[in-house]
Amino acid sequence: QVQLVESGGGLVQAGASLRLSCAASGRTFSSYTIGWFRQAPGKERVFVAAIRWSDTSTLYAGSVKGRFTISRDNAKNTVYLQMNSLKPEDTAVYYCAAKTWGGLRVGVNEYDYWGQGTQATVSS
Repeated sequence: QVQLVESGGGLVQAGASLRLSCAASGRTFSSYTIGWFRQAPGKERVFVAAIRWSDTSTLYAGSVKGRFTISRDNAKNTVYLQMNSLKPEDTAVYYCAAKTWGGLRVGVNEYDYWGQGTQATVSS
């Protein structure tokens, strides 16, 4: 069992950047895969990016590849999502999630633990 807390959201203009953080407690992430998902108003929750803690292997959704970067800080038990060149369509609540041993996954129902989310709003 782990607890995840997201932070770093805010209101920015198109083209700006945000860095989201996902801090863990209760257990280290050493045997986990961490994913970022987002959910726009009235829409389903979708995959954004994931990282495997042990070897830092990463996977990105096509809509964000080249603009977003996922990384981790072992000492802080924290995963980051650096979001650059933001677009209005990136506006959503961003959620951090964790799953136990295994490869990178993109499905919402494949993750075991979830944070409460942080709002990112991009204006035009």
